[in-house]
Amino acid sequence: MNDAAPPAIAQRLRIEVRGQVQGVGFRPFVYRLAGRHAMEGWVRNDRNSVTIEVEGPPPQLEAFVRELRERPPPRAHIEGLRSWPVAADGRHGFAIHDSAAGDGADLSVPLDLALCEACRAELFDPASRRHRYPFIACPDCGPRWSALAALPYDRANTALAGFAPCPHCTAEYEDPDDRRFHAQNNACAGCGPQLELWDGNGAVLARREDALREAVQALRGGAVVAVKGLGGFHLMVDARNADAIAALRTRKQRPHKPLAVMLDGVTEIKRHCELPQPARAALCSPAAPIVLLRSRGTLPELIAPGNPWLGVMLPYTPLHQLLLRDRGLPLVATSGNRSGEPLCRDGDEALTRLRGIADLFLVHDRPILQPVDDSVVQLAGGRMQVLRCARGLAPLVLPGLESHTVTGMALGGHQKATLALGGPAGAVVSPHVGDLDSVEAVAAYRHLAETLPAMLGLPARPLACDGHPDYRTSAFAHESGSRVLAVQHHHAHVAAVMAEHALDGEVLGVTWDGTGLGDDDTLWGGEFLLATRTDCRRVASLREFLLPGGEAAMREPRRAALGLLHAAPDREAGALLEHSFTTRERTTLQQMLARGVQCVRTSSAGRLFDAVAALLGLHAVTTFEGQAAMALQFAAERHQGAVPVLAFPLDRGVTPWRIDWSPVLGLIRQRGQDTTAVAAAFHRALAAAIAEVAAAFAPRPVVLAGGCFQNRLLLELSLAALRARGCEAHLPLRLPPNDGALALGQLAVAQACLEGSPCA
Repeated sequence: MNDAAPPAIAQRLRIEVRGQVQGVGFRPFVYRLAGRHAMEGWVRNDRNSVTIEVEGPPPQLEAFVRELRERPPPRAHIEGLRSWPVAADGRHGFAIHDSAAGDGADLSVPLDLALCEACRAELFDPASRRHRYPFIACPDCGPRWSALAALPYDRANTALAGFAPCPHCTAEYEDPDDRRFHAQNNACAGCGPQLELWDGNGAVLARREDALREAVQALRGGAVVAVKGLGGFHLMVDARNADAIAALRTRKQRPHKPLAVMLDGVTEIKRHCELPQPARAALCSPAAPIVLLRSRGTLPELIAPGNPWLGVMLPYTPLHQLLLRDRGLPLVATSGNRSGEPLCRDGDEALTRLRGIADLFLVHDRPILQPVDDSVVQLAGGRMQVLRCARGLAPLVLPGLESHTVTGMALGGHQKATLALGGPAGAVVSPHVGDLDSVEAVAAYRHLAETLPAMLGLPARPLACDGHPDYRTSAFAHESGSRVLAVQHHHAHVAAVMAEHALDGEVLGVTWDGTGLGDDDTLWGGEFLLATRTDCRRVASLREFLLPGGEAAMREPRRAALGLLHAAPDREAGALLEHSFTTRERTTLQQMLARGVQCVRTSSAGRLFDAVAALLGLHAVTTFEGQAAMALQFAAERHQGAVPVLAFPLDRGVTPWRIDWSPVLGLIRQRGQDTTAVAAAFHRALAAAIAEVAAAFAPRPVVLAGGCFQNRLLLELSLAALRARGCEAHLPLRLPPNDGALALGQLAVAQACLEGSPCA
């Protein structure tokens, strides 16, 4: 008698996997997983997912799905997985099918990935056939978004389409046991991209290994070398050569703004910076962003003048690895552009736009199809916070904005411009474009506005823009001929954080930044808004003052300081500005203030920071955005000992409530140039004022947004003060606090308003 159980009847499942599942070796992973579980079927990339059909006994199917969900490839991130039964067909074997273009939106956007450890080992292994090949890549690393022409992610849709694989690479691609099985970016020195070194006129000086060697020699000699990397050019110099750094600053007309540094490994970083564990994890992540770290003062101060923090990144491409290893010293690696312009992305463009800045050009023939800058993050409030969402982090997919019937595009702001696209499957925020102050920057923005929707299968129809009519993005919206919702600047800031954290209902938004057009046509920037997705109401604000000369005050903190003194006269504090103006300048500006001519009224926290910095002698005139406010933050962080008592009264007898900053003038008068003490007291008083207003509107969640919350000290003091009052606080983490998040906020407001809710 045979008691053996009959074999289980085979069943077949169709599985749809959404998320970060293209460009991460997901199909080869599924192929091997099916082999381990003896599954029949197939896998393919679709336009907005990976689709799998597997057939086998139910216990093995369950084990397959469980491992698929719980142990995906290291670079993959599953946002959603659903399965349903289909008819079994009894076919044998498992196959990787060609991708299906399909219809509809595609939110499976592959991101650029830093060089993995396996490829790094091959790069420096003399026995490897890819030894010292600057474009080594595999399913776990290499260019994705920057090399993408269309979706789905297949070689024919990438920058490698013009490079036919050699027999060796073809054999790897077809071998299920090879780690480059079905790797779309597979190439080697025999069939892939190559290096060239050009002089300033574009003449080829060297190729391949010789180009790399001569570039390294030039860097050793103090030259400025423009290096074509993954998403654009870097301008690179020896980070220990103060003369080379000074030359770069002079040529690029960037006298003070911090420069990023590329260091070869964690050990090297620890020599130059403090490295807390969360920051180390961010540096070593597949995104490999620039991370702000506290400097140990071992590199020339000229890299970040007056700044205790260094922007540090690891070499995230094989080319960068070779440059650093051969150079043996750290390199400054700043964006390859002129101030106000977007990144250069090909050699001819770099020759034109970087002429007079770079001495030499280290280029390659792999096209950069989507230019993308380096991402920037910092550790604040115990968590990593994005300050620039770009390479490795963007396009950022936010599936939390699901089930929307309204589709289209939000156009962001004028500074730190981004785009946001929305549809039924979620929202996508573009990589950082930058400030739209040049013809080249506007052209890059317009190009992205045309290509990104087409690539993702989402409508290019503008839905929303900023309420400021003079922004280039607003002009672009109105040129489209579409009905476009103008979203108030600070409402968009709040809505972006609400969207990121999936907050519904009413929140108290604390939106502090440099400027944003208010509902009363003044410049807001120190606001407290009771807000939902569709509406907002200003309930409190910083006390207003005048900015003589309007926009000029954004570059000259001394003007903001005069405006502060005009609103709250203090002769002794005003005496501190005596050397900031000529007699004629001061007389003219004071007359403008007295008559209200060519002056703009503002409640801006950013301009308040500028004014206090100018009164303390930190900066009368700035050369980059945020310079004065940063100096004030760093002064406060240097303070040791007791902090002077300073409180900003909250006037609840007016609408909106008003926070009076004028006591800081008395403290400045009393303390003179005791800069660090005043700066520390100023930060604490602002944080206390935030908590006082928030407590009055409890238990509503509090949202902190706007560029002022890039200030780590202000953010952490505010979070502590809010916790002490029992307030629930939310801050932007995956998107920046600054205007880089405006597009997402505009999209969230527009979708909520246009889907039937009344919009104020």
